[in-house]
Amino acid sequence: MPIRIPDALPARDTLLREGVMVMDEKTATRQDIRPLQIGLLNLMPNKIKTETQIARLVGSTPLQVDLTLVRIGNHKSKNTSEDHLISFYETWEDVRHRKFDGFIITGAPIETLPFEEVTYWKELEQILDWTTTHVHSSFFICWGAMAAAWHFHKVPKHTLPHKAFGVYRHRNLSPASPYLAGFSDDFQISVSRWTEVRRNELPADGSLEVLMESAETGLCLLHEAFANRLYIFNHIEYDSTTLAEEYERDVASGTPIDVPHNYYPGDDPACTPLNRWRSHAFLLFGNWINQVYQTTSFDLAEIGHDREAAR
Repeated sequence: MPIRIPDALPARDTLLREGVMVMDEKTATRQDIRPLQIGLLNLMPNKIKTETQIARLVGSTPLQVDLTLVRIGNHKSKNTSEDHLISFYETWEDVRHRKFDGFIITGAPIETLPFEEVTYWKELEQILDWTTTHVHSSFFICWGAMAAAWHFHKVPKHTLPHKAFGVYRHRNLSPASPYLAGFSDDFQISVSRWTEVRRNELPADGSLEVLMESAETGLCLLHEAFANRLYIFNHIEYDSTTLAEEYERDVASGTPIDVPHNYYPGDDPACTPLNRWRSHAFLLFGNWINQVYQTTSFDLAEIGHDREAAR
C-alpha cells in the first residue's frame, strides 16, 4: 500500500518519479482499512527536502500511512516559505489532541547550543512529554535524538573537536532486534554532526539499548522499550547529494570543513558521490513501520493509556 500525503505537496512529484507508491486523497478515503497515523515534527531549515526524505522511507512499506507534517508553533522558518507551511503543516497545538501510531522528530542545525538556549526548547519539552501518552512509537533523529536523550534521561551531548562528517562503517550489535531484521553485520551510514553522546554516560539501568555503533563516530542507534522509542544520532535518511551540498555550502561560506570521509570516489569532490547507505535506510524505516503496525492498538484512543501512571 502507498503513503498518503496532500495532493499538492512538492514531495509528491519527486516520490512518483522514484516509483514510490503515492495514493491520492480521494482514493484513500474509499479503502476500508485504518491507515497508520505517522506524524513528522520537521525541525530542519529546508523542510521540503527533509519531508521528501522521510516520506520516501515511510512510504516504502506495504502498509497505508497517513503522514501529518508538524512544526513548532512559535518558531519562524527562514528557509521555507510561509505559504508552504500554512498549506501543508500543522502546529503542535493543532494536533496535540490527536493520537499517533508513530511520531518522528528530526534534527536541527543548532547542536552546539545548550538545549535550554534553543528558542523553542520549552515547547519541544512539552512535545516530548506528549509523545509518551499520545504516541505509540517515537523515532528521534540526530539533534532530535540528543534532545530526547537529554530530556528523558539527562544524557549530555559533547562538542567534537572536528565535525563527524562523511560515511562511516557501523556494526550491528543486536541482530535479533526486530528493528535490525535483515541488516548486515557491518554497514555504512551517513554522518554529519558536531556533537556526540557517549556510551559510558547512558543510564546505568540499561534502559537505552545500543543497537548500532561505529568504531570511528561512536553511538548511532538506541532503543528504549518504554514508549517504544528509537534514537538515531546519524543521518540514514540523507539523499545521495546531501553531504555534498553541506560541504559546498561550507566551502562557499569560508567555514573550515574537511572533505566528507569515504563519500566521494578517491576523496575527489569533482566526482559523483556514492550512496552506500540507501538500502539500510529503507530497511530500518520499513522495520520500524512494521513493528509499529504489529504492536499498536487498533483503536487510536487507547494509545498511551498504560503509560499515564508510569510518567
